[in-house]
Amino acid sequence: MSATLTDLGIALGRVGFVMLFVLNMGGLLTWVERKQSAVMQDRIGANRASIFGLRLFGLFHPLADAIKMLTKEDFVPARADRALFNLAPLVSVVFALVAFAAIPFGDVLRVGGREIPLQAVTLNAGILYVFAMLSLGVYGVMMAGWASANNYALLGGQRAAALMITAEVAIGASIMGVAMTYGSLDMMEIVRGQGRPLFGWLTWIPAWGIVTQPLAFILFLTAGIASTKRIPFDFPEGESEIIGYFVEYSGMKFGMFMMADFVETVVIAGMTTALFLGGWQVPHLAADGFHFPWGASVPLSHMTVVILQVLAFCLKVAVMCWFLMLIRWTLPRFRYDQAMRLGWLGLFPLSILNIVLTGLLILWWPA
Repeated sequence: MSATLTDLGIALGRVGFVMLFVLNMGGLLTWVERKQSAVMQDRIGANRASIFGLRLFGLFHPLADAIKMLTKEDFVPARADRALFNLAPLVSVVFALVAFAAIPFGDVLRVGGREIPLQAVTLNAGILYVFAMLSLGVYGVMMAGWASANNYALLGGQRAAALMITAEVAIGASIMGVAMTYGSLDMMEIVRGQGRPLFGWLTWIPAWGIVTQPLAFILFLTAGIASTKRIPFDFPEGESEIIGYFVEYSGMKFGMFMMADFVETVVIAGMTTALFLGGWQVPHLAADGFHFPWGASVPLSHMTVVILQVLAFCLKVAVMCWFLMLIRWTLPRFRYDQAMRLGWLGLFPLSILNIVLTGLLILWWPA
């Protein structure tokens, strides 16, 4: 009985860490986006919210936004499908949150004779799970457009569905090269595979996905940005055209759609980190400490190694989120037809080409 309770506590702890990390990162990104855009545009940015006169560079603005959303009127259009209208924001947020469950944030924590994988859910096909959850998230957007009884909202939902199909096909095809290179669909095994030296002997350079699959990295990142429905692929919202699928939403339901967008950004950053940036890998860091190519070594305790791995993963995700925000405030929006053409005539054929080239390289150089 005690062993069962211990296992349950460990499982809840893993899930709790992931949920807290994703939710806090998503909330923090609302502040990062404002401050980063302000720096790029030579402005001060959000800095008015304070507690007892303490402003902390505007860090209280996400809290102020949450309070504002909670206290605003919750309006439902008279002709709307009330059940679907209320369910749509929840669907978007929940599937965006659970998508992160299969992304590992560390290797294995050994405590009391137990080996705890630092991953909310251990799956041997984790990549497929993340794809499935991200794909299901678009149902919330489609439900919102349909249930709002608004033609502009419906148009935004249809655009989101078309964009998700385009993006998911390109993402899936681009990731196949990574799965072929590391021989697994398990994200934990893929991250472990990135810890070995490049070509097996080039000890100075780790075999990260961005090195072994540079074309797949570019294709995945482009399609990943499209799946988040953010600039330059934000035509499901299109503020200057149709306002978007959430045009009839207010209060916390509107805030949930905003949170879903930011959480999806964190998920794409986490996937990019795990598949192409070595995940929790730190160059030259092994299970017992650092081992450098010139022969020097720095022994470390197991707990220190685990902490360094988790910190490395969090830092890489933060940098990727910053990079995605940089793109969001740099590029203009694609037209709808341009985005479709890019996906089907650009990203998808190049992804297939990458699969073919990867297969030929594996046949030519099996090691």
